[in-house]
Amino acid sequence: MRKISANIEPGCTSDVHRVVELEHLAAVWEPELRFLVLAQTSEDQRRVVGLRSAGLSNVAWLAGAGLQDGDIVVPRGAKSELIVLLRRSDAHHALFMTNRCNSYCLMCSQPPTKEDDSWLIEEALQAIRHLDWAPRVIGLTGGEPLLLRHGLRQILDEVGRRFPETVVEVLTNGRMFSDRAVVKEILTGLHTLVRWLVPLYGHANFLHDFVVQSPGAFDETIAGLLALQEYGQTVQLRSVLIPSVLENLLELSNFVVRNLPFVREWALMGCEPIGFALANREQCEVDLTAWAPALEQTSRTLRTYGVRHVLMNTPLCSLPQSLWPWAHKSISDWKNVYAQECDGCSVRKDCVGLFAWHERGWTPAPLKRIETSEVSL
Repeated sequence: MRKISANIEPGCTSDVHRVVELEHLAAVWEPELRFLVLAQTSEDQRRVVGLRSAGLSNVAWLAGAGLQDGDIVVPRGAKSELIVLLRRSDAHHALFMTNRCNSYCLMCSQPPTKEDDSWLIEEALQAIRHLDWAPRVIGLTGGEPLLLRHGLRQILDEVGRRFPETVVEVLTNGRMFSDRAVVKEILTGLHTLVRWLVPLYGHANFLHDFVVQSPGAFDETIAGLLALQEYGQTVQLRSVLIPSVLENLLELSNFVVRNLPFVREWALMGCEPIGFALANREQCEVDLTAWAPALEQTSRTLRTYGVRHVLMNTPLCSLPQSLWPWAHKSISDWKNVYAQECDGCSVRKDCVGLFAWHERGWTPAPLKRIETSEVSL
């Protein structure tokens, strides 16, 4: 969540707004939307107040650095800050759906709570309606978005209506799709382009259930994956590379290629060192360089069977060079940093870097500056 300090006009509501330059307001103003007008001088602020006095009740001014025209934000006037929900210039776009979840994964970066946060549905809908640009991909994250049921379907339909070419990526454990009522409620007649990102942590129930700390989760997840196949949905599997997953990665890859041939892609992901991962450090921290043979063999198996795969959250220095072509720059803009060891690295521009909070946790492997002479690809 990106937070930006700003001076916000007193009385501005804590609803979703679109940030707009003062000179652009006349061209983009709509009565159903709310606008925060960038006004850095007292003269410009008086102009905005005058517009509101003249009948434009849905505008307010703000002043501050780091804001961009078109940002979709939620102002927090009491704290003199804005939450930036969506930004056109970001490489990754996502909306947070809920903090509730029915799993308790060992390495969860967003530990779940039980509070009712259904207001996030309306916030997401308003964020989508305030967009004046079409994201190529927009993510819906949690928590577990399937817990929203009809609320999730509302959001999917809204994206599909406004931006028919936008792909929605829903990060879900898929367990609730083992319930046919949920399947029908969310998938029947769904025309929005959706990619379902579903985690799988083992080829046997006791392995997966241990990682997600939920007995019966493996069977529910497999049933959910089969339901997605039945409805012709696109699926990306996800596996976080913690020790218990790496120890059985080859068996898991064989399970995937033999039993889940409809999976479009498999993402192998470095662990984000925050949340439950910090509390469960002994079960989550790993040096990926020690697992290079297993990662290379898994990649060979997937290539043999034509299963597309990507490596995410894995700096290039943590991987053998043979796997670099599958390493993606996957960390969200506001989370992404590079360490001192990265200065002068010959492959930095192609590297994902690190999570901003890695110093409180760990890195996927000891960091190493790679010289041009070391690159053999």
